[in-house]
Amino acid sequence: MTDTTHDQTDILDLDAEVLAEHIAAITAWLPVDARPRHIVDFGAGTGTGTFALLTRFPDAHVTAVDSSAEHLRRLAEKAGELGVADRVRTVQADLDGTWPDLGTPDLVWASASLHHLADPDHALRRVRDLLAPGGLFAVVELAGFPRFLPAGTPESALEERCHAAVEHHHTEHMPHRGADWGVKLVAAGFTLDGERTVTVDLDRSDAVGRYALTSFRRIRGAVADLLPAEDLAALDRLLDGLPNRDDLGVRTERTVWAARQP
Repeated sequence: MTDTTHDQTDILDLDAEVLAEHIAAITAWLPVDARPRHIVDFGAGTGTGTFALLTRFPDAHVTAVDSSAEHLRRLAEKAGELGVADRVRTVQADLDGTWPDLGTPDLVWASASLHHLADPDHALRRVRDLLAPGGLFAVVELAGFPRFLPAGTPESALEERCHAAVEHHHTEHMPHRGADWGVKLVAAGFTLDGERTVTVDLDRSDAVGRYALTSFRRIRGAVADLLPAEDLAALDRLLDGLPNRDDLGVRTERTVWAARQP
């Protein structure tokens, strides 16, 4: 198992911890007609959406689908710790490949996962066919990576340059980042039931500090070959001093689209 896998697992766990209230607000907003009994979580990661949905819908069972065995191992471990192992099934699958039998869910949740697919439009049509009649499909996407440093400082300018380099790289490899998923959902045959953007603006906490440090470490690995030497040196100095900063926060946005199977 690589350090990258460890880092990604840590990021997902910290994301769940830091943004728990915002994720709960999204699940509370979902326009469900009746409480879903079977939910599929596509790109489940370590369970951020899975456990929020289990809390929101206490009678439901979740099938958590991810391509990473390590993420699913951690998700199953957390399910045991939380006493909900009997309500969770993990399935390792590549959504760009052959889909396993996932039954007929009442709700499908896909958070920050569809933009990774080579052909998300095809996946949307498959979800439409998978859902129970009148079932709901919730798509959640991020408005870029979180920002942690206060605006207007030299460090925040460096942060923006780092993000610009990462975004440029991701645009080449993930062209569906930033897509209008509402338009795509309608084109795939869904009826759009609602759209909401949740703004995140959190002050420093121990979890925020760990989230920032882990995120900047991942950014450092991603931009090593993309930034000039002076920016890399400045980023290393920032990383060294980051644990001692008391001005960190989390600023980002998440948009959720709710679409119904006609």
